[in-house]
Amino acid sequence: MSKLPAFDPQQVPVFQVDTHLDAVPAQHLTPAALQARFANPPRWKPELVRERSFLDRSPAQAAVLLGVVMRDEPTVLLTQRPAHMSTHAGQIAFAGGKCDEGDADVTATALREAQEEVGLASRHVQVLGTLPEYVTGSAFHVTPVVALISSDMTLHLNTEEVSAAFEIPLAFLMNPAHHRWHRYTHEGVTREWLSMPYEDGEQLRFVWGATAGMLRNFYRFLRA
Repeated sequence: MSKLPAFDPQQVPVFQVDTHLDAVPAQHLTPAALQARFANPPRWKPELVRERSFLDRSPAQAAVLLGVVMRDEPTVLLTQRPAHMSTHAGQIAFAGGKCDEGDADVTATALREAQEEVGLASRHVQVLGTLPEYVTGSAFHVTPVVALISSDMTLHLNTEEVSAAFEIPLAFLMNPAHHRWHRYTHEGVTREWLSMPYEDGEQLRFVWGATAGMLRNFYRFLRA
């Protein structure tokens, strides 16, 4: 499949909701517990590592910041991409992007992109570690960089790259009762993906695709 046709992911049927899996306990989602987990990581295997390709292009290395904001109830910082973007337009994503030659490593990429996209200063970020690389259908090889973000941080959005920034409770995302599996078939090729839709007041935050896949791997890491 060289190009995925336009479709509304929210209208694609759900064939499974993972209510049979246990949520990550609240005591494992505190900043101290997350620090301890990355300091002594378990032996585990990521569940989702590669999507079906839908673009014929050369692979590109990228990194995103999976940032946990240290509030009384920890949250995850997410963004929404503008409608004019060439890839993944309008989708919910982590701050992040392609690695530049000047970046020392994937952590440097994630921190730089977070600064450029949402104005997040690195002094407010404590990097814990990384999760395994996730390959998107658009040929990005993405490394999630997991970090704690101070609740004192302030954001200044680059509206060319981000249309909105918001937070979703970490406990919600780490509860598989909110993990829904979708299946879509086009020209005989079937794709499956996760969504984690969150009601944010009157706004529906439809987390799906690669972002949901990386969050699912974070769940598996914490439950291992």
